[in-house]
Amino acid sequence: MKITRMNKLNGGKTLAFFDIETDDGIVIKGFRIVDGNNGKFIASPDEKGKDGKYYEIVILPKEMKNQLEKLAIAEYEK
Repeated sequence: MKITRMNKLNGGKTLAFFDIETDDGIVIKGFRIVDGNNGKFIASPDEKGKDGKYYEIVILPKEMKNQLEKLAIAEYEK
């Protein structure tokens, strides 16, 4: 898995948007790095439902999400 794009933002809780490419060549766009109360974390792409709430459209296994979070935050802090 690798990061193919990292767009850093100025101000706000969302620090950056990034895209990933899996080892199988699948590209997933729209991940975010967020500055939360307990530090930086990644948020999966999401969409707004009819009820006004946001729902993740990409669900990653916990191990993969932890690996991606370390990779993304390291890339962001370069």
